[in-house]
Amino acid sequence: MAMWDRIKEQAKGLQQQSQGATSGGTAGGRQPGAGAGGGSKEKLVGLLKSQLGSLKTELKSGAYRDASMAMCALVAAADGSVDPAERQHAESLILQNDVLQNFPPEQLRQRFNKHVDQLMFDFPQGRADALQEIAKAAKKPVEAKAVVQIGFVIAGADGYIAPAEAQVLREACTALGVSPQEFGL
Repeated sequence: MAMWDRIKEQAKGLQQQSQGATSGGTAGGRQPGAGAGGGSKEKLVGLLKSQLGSLKTELKSGAYRDASMAMCALVAAADGSVDPAERQHAESLILQNDVLQNFPPEQLRQRFNKHVDQLMFDFPQGRADALQEIAKAAKKPVEAKAVVQIGFVIAGADGYIAPAEAQVLREACTALGVSPQEFGL
């Protein structure tokens, strides 16, 4: 539970930082940290989604799109397998994400499935390829942090971040030059 509390606090800080950088105030009339009370994992995932939504206009680059799809695939395959239902669920989360609606759905689906297929065929090589793709977003700190956040959204969709998912999130942080401690990892 302590990890979720740290992530919640980090999410509040990132939300305040992004709101200050993009509008000088609160986005959509929301107060920083609104909806994050009680330590609920579902509320935390909602807060991370909200933070990403507030950055939607800044997250339009191809590097962000590709890194996000690599991250989603890496999280989905963190345990070494992705069954068809899990793949479908991850795809659904991707296509419903407000920020990712900046990109054509077929581009997202194609990139996500390419990475999942690589990970299932040869996990070590697919992992290396995904991390290399993720690292391309390191040039822009806002994009780098958003890639980690989308990883948390996918990992926490079931209300639980498995140890294998936490490990790939840490690896992605390293590839992006972002401190894992910043996200409570």
